Amino acid sequence: MLYSPNIAYGVEILEIAGKPENEADRLEAVHSLDMMDTPPEESFDRFTRFARLLFNVPITYVSLVGDETIWFKSRQGFDTGQSPRDSFFCSHTILADDVMVIQDTISDQRSVDLPIVVNPPYVRFYAGIKLNVGDGCSVGTLSIADTRPRYPSDEEMQLLKDLARMLELEFHAQRITTTDRLTGLSNRRGFQSIALHALAMCRRMNRGASLMHIDLDNFKHVNDKYGHAEGDKVLCDISQLLLTAFRNSDVIARIGGDEFCVLLTDTNAEDIEKPLKNVTDALHEENMNLPYDISFSIGIVSFDPDRHKVIEDLMKDVDEKMALHKEEKKTAS
Repeated sequence: MLYSPNIAYGVEILEIAGKPENEADRLEAVHSLDMMDTPPEESFDRFTRFARLLFNVPITYVSLVGDETIWFKSRQGFDTGQSPRDSFFCSHTILADDVMVIQDTISDQRSVDLPIVVNPPYVRFYAGIKLNVGDGCSVGTLSIADTRPRYPSDEEMQLLKDLARMLELEFHAQRITTTDRLTGLSNRRGFQSIALHALAMCRRMNRGASLMHIDLDNFKHVNDKYGHAEGDKVLCDISQLLLTAFRNSDVIARIGGDEFCVLLTDTNAEDIEKPLKNVTDALHEENMNLPYDISFSIGIVSFDPDRHKVIEDLMKDVDEKMALHKEEKKTAS
């Protein structure tokens, strides 16, 4: 069935959202982020990918709501980079005190005639929550959508709230840098911030998680003999290998000079075997074209809610596992 933009299905007319009372302050907060009209970034894409997996929906996005335009800083499931403010759900979402849920978009005045509802992908369900920065100014939304009506549970909506709080931390952390500029991965600060909340989710939902710590072997030799530019290339190549081998929802970070971490949620240590083999095989192929060999030492630890009360406990255990592996390799050689 195709939906005409000129027909309201069971409601009178599309309701245009008003503006918040603090609109001037809100717009100042949006502009202070300096993210309008900027391309997608991995630090935000990982949230929309994770939301897509967590809620099993085809469409997720992070929006910034400007004066007249909505900019999609990250999006999954549709191609639109921006939209007029009154032509998307977000103008209503930033006014809501809680999660805004539209179970069936063609039966709700706030959405019945929106372009994304009456045109492909024909959205029929929407849930979104505003994102606040600074003194409670709503700069945009975290939103999920589906092409069929849905009736989400209270637990699902609490998870969306939790993810939004994590995303607000990311907005805040952007101001103090959470991304490694060389590789584009999260840095240690960004990794710990996201991991803290991701593990809290796993704890509450009784889901597994695993942390992997990779430390490159003899990396200093590459820098010393072939120069720092070559060393930087190695770090970028390793980053790409990790991004290719692991799931989109996994959190990958460069936490030190030649050290990387991967946090895998909803999984156990045994599930890392296949992607780790992919990394090892790809690195072996790379080494065939290099005048030096790149290898790594590794530690893997499964999240134990009783033992790992804070993220530092988990990182301490995985560091020890990695150091033990490195020492075993030295002894064997």
